[in-house]
Amino acid sequence: MDPMTNPEPHWLTEDEQRVWRAYLHATTLLEDHLDRQLQRDAKMPHVYFGLLVQLSEAPRRRLRMTELARSAKITRSRLSHAVARLEKSGWVRREDCPSDKRGQFAVLTDEGLDVLKKAAPGHVDAVRGALFERLTPQQQKSLGEIMRIVAEGLQPKEAGADLPWLR
Repeated sequence: MDPMTNPEPHWLTEDEQRVWRAYLHATTLLEDHLDRQLQRDAKMPHVYFGLLVQLSEAPRRRLRMTELARSAKITRSRLSHAVARLEKSGWVRREDCPSDKRGQFAVLTDEGLDVLKKAAPGHVDAVRGALFERLTPQQQKSLGEIMRIVAEGLQPKEAGADLPWLR
């Protein structure tokens, strides 16, 4: 095998492997914990809660579907399915975009805002108990800085970037 055409991978060190596996383990457990809490208390998955939050913070509680997919970091097809389920519950409605015949807005309804307000206290308690109460203020600050660096590196700014919410 020619090392120039098929170089040996730069394998993780034992310490890097421990950090990587701890990260995977913790993020999987955290996402499952938050999802189960929201399913139990609000009858919705974590991703739906996130969509309602995004809409609640938007001007007039509405976002273009493409913008909502981008901010939620999910594919447009997954968003379309989620919004259809949220519409069925009466928590979101779609509106056509007058300036773009193919575009649509997702709009948080009053009922959706009420559901979000009822679900938010339990969710914040779950986040606080699972994450923030386990870390010192310095660890919290470090975690935030680390996650921002990782996220910035995974969101290329150039046109044509292969990102899920652009698919």
